[in-house]
Amino acid sequence: MLKNKPIIVTPGEPAGIGPDLVLKLAQITNDNQLVICADKYMLLQRAQLLEIPIEIIEYDKSNQSDETLDYTPLGHKTRPLQLRVLHIPLGQNVVPGQLSSLNSQYVVDTLVRATKGCLEGEFCALLTAPVHKGIINDAGITFSGHTELLAELSGAHQVVMVLATDKMKVALATTHIPLKEVSEAITFEGLSQVLKTIDTELKVKYRIKTPNIFVCGLNPHAGEGGHLGREEIDVIIPVIEKLKSEGLNLVGPMPADTVFQPKYLESADIFLAMYHDQGLPVLKYQGFGEAVNITFGLPFIRVSVDHGTALDLAGTGKANEGSILTAYNLIKKLIAY
Repeated sequence: MLKNKPIIVTPGEPAGIGPDLVLKLAQITNDNQLVICADKYMLLQRAQLLEIPIEIIEYDKSNQSDETLDYTPLGHKTRPLQLRVLHIPLGQNVVPGQLSSLNSQYVVDTLVRATKGCLEGEFCALLTAPVHKGIINDAGITFSGHTELLAELSGAHQVVMVLATDKMKVALATTHIPLKEVSEAITFEGLSQVLKTIDTELKVKYRIKTPNIFVCGLNPHAGEGGHLGREEIDVIIPVIEKLKSEGLNLVGPMPADTVFQPKYLESADIFLAMYHDQGLPVLKYQGFGEAVNITFGLPFIRVSVDHGTALDLAGTGKANEGSILTAYNLIKKLIAY
């Protein structure tokens, strides 16, 4: 069954904390289901810097073994950590904390290979560490984020970026676009597809029979009857009314400055924010370091950390593994359904 297949992990930007987090995750979880899609020499160098003895086991999809790998508990150095690695070569040797556009194609290559494996049933899920969008674009590669790239690679009709903690989930109607483009991006068809995808994924992935979705307005006070903008009247309310008639359980549009409070948190399965910085500051304040990013609408499970590359912490041993461990635990929960 697919749930018995490996979990593919991409460490993201090699100069950031992604490699550190992946090494910590392998130690903590004792899970030989993990396969790391990365440059094996970079992992060896980072492990040496962090004083984690490791042994690389080259991954071969044609000869997957059920043999249990040996893991070293954190704080013990009596035996090496055996790590399955799907080797993708770097463009240039890595110095922790120092970005290089010569490694941007490598980062994309790891994501392409991991996605291909998920689409073909080689892997049961994808776990991603943070990338640096700026350095990828500096290399001449158009890249707006994991969510958009994975959607393109998988041919997904509609994907939705969702950030989640144990207490709340926030989905985004738009993702990584300039604020001045948000209004134009919120269309009847687009918003309808986003809400349908959220409803379906909560039913399928989280086994919620009737998801309760709270929808934020775009404008202050949800437009205040058109006095502060007409997007609610022209688009958001008509979408909500139509989908409610089709059986979706929707509440809104709600003013974003008052919707994230305890009385709504108790009844909402998820909140839909109209743009990136409308909902995510609240969620990250509530659970930064223990939140995850999950992509709804892909034909496979993809979960990521909720933070950036933290270049200043790379190779120091001070990176907090809370988010990647939370992401791993969510994957294990989802594939167990």
